[in-house]
Amino acid sequence: MGGMISGPGAELGQLGWFVGVWTLMMAAMMLPSVTPMALTFARVTGERAKKGQAEFVPTWIFILGYFAAWTAFGLAAYLIDHLIRSLDLAWLAWDQEGPKVAGIAIGAAGLYQLTPFKRVCLTHCRSPLDFFLASWREGPSGALRMGIHHGLYCVACCWGLMLVLFAVGVMSLFWMALIAVLIFVEKVFRFGPRLVPVFGIILIALGLWIAIAPASVPGLHSPAEKMDLSGMKM
Repeated sequence: MGGMISGPGAELGQLGWFVGVWTLMMAAMMLPSVTPMALTFARVTGERAKKGQAEFVPTWIFILGYFAAWTAFGLAAYLIDHLIRSLDLAWLAWDQEGPKVAGIAIGAAGLYQLTPFKRVCLTHCRSPLDFFLASWREGPSGALRMGIHHGLYCVACCWGLMLVLFAVGVMSLFWMALIAVLIFVEKVFRFGPRLVPVFGIILIALGLWIAIAPASVPGLHSPAEKMDLSGMKM
């Protein structure tokens, strides 16, 4: 991983390597925001087991289902990226129309923040008890299904923010940390929903900025620049 290209348009590497890195990324980015849901699952299954109403199910099974949904999203993104690269469209290069393409993608992610569908999915992600009351399934297979169910809602809620990450450089630690903070604020903080449209407007502005003057955007490195793991140019 030393000397990897972390800027826009960075290649995703071999499939097996990408899946491993993507899984680690999702663990780092999403575990903080999924913790309230996981803790609620642990409390509910523990109480039901104590009362003899059902067998105890380890929380990691629920989390496994959750990350299965995000792994499927990553695989879909990988396949789309591979398909686009196979077309060998020269105009997508960063020194040609790449900044405009990235800007449009980020702007689209910003517009999604303003949609009712985003609000519905975020409400689901912020309401652990309501989710389990409506969707509880018994046993390990039920926990896995609930994890996948919740994961799919989370993907629907956050796919736009992940699109931003792919647009600016999926291997960039700076942008990864920034997107993780936005997701955490939206899902966990009490005032998170009120900031969703604010984030949307900021993303639209960021998309315009990148499309017009990409070299002036802090933290946005040219694809020609290699970065070590500390984020320093090489």
